[in-house]
Amino acid sequence: MLDALDAIVLPFLESLYERFGYVGVVIAMTIESCAIPLPSELILPFAGWSVSRGLIEPLTSSPWSYWGAVLAGVLGNTLGSLASYAIGAYGGRPLVERYGKYVLISAHDLEVAERWFARFGEVTVFFSRMLPLVRTFISVPAGIARMPLWRFTLFSILGTVPWVMLLVWGGMQLGDHWLELKQSLKGLDYLVAAAIVAAVGIFVWRHVRR
Repeated sequence: MLDALDAIVLPFLESLYERFGYVGVVIAMTIESCAIPLPSELILPFAGWSVSRGLIEPLTSSPWSYWGAVLAGVLGNTLGSLASYAIGAYGGRPLVERYGKYVLISAHDLEVAERWFARFGEVTVFFSRMLPLVRTFISVPAGIARMPLWRFTLFSILGTVPWVMLLVWGGMQLGDHWLELKQSLKGLDYLVAAAIVAAVGIFVWRHVRR
């Protein structure tokens, strides 16, 4: 799995950042926030790594900065979240009920999300932005629930900022130690892969059975 990151995901991000700089971070985070599997747990630390290496950002012709990467991450997350919100708001419950099964969103999931919004409202959006996996799917039920757009945007940004700041900072701290970490985790690679496959398998089986 770590080899796959080296061979596919990281070269893709590196090429994106080399060509588009901060805009590349915006693009990657927009993709992630539209529930397409390109995790922010890789997008943002890699941006932080660009900061720690003192690389030149192509659009500004200046070294990558921490706050530049953070701003790009928050902007990309907001754009992708608004797109997902629009799908929920204008497609509504019938669209998700009809096509949600193809992305493993069941009617039960939708009912649970709607209950959360009925009970907690905007707080759901705020806290979910700091939770892995959940953060990428919360915008659709927010749109279905027709949460006021200004509140959805505000609480999405407020919840996203600490998440983005933490991951970019983590990438800066990790820096070139990525190679050392990769070597030290080499023996655990297959174990991690097996755990992920098992978790995905259980998730799919539960939805198919329902």
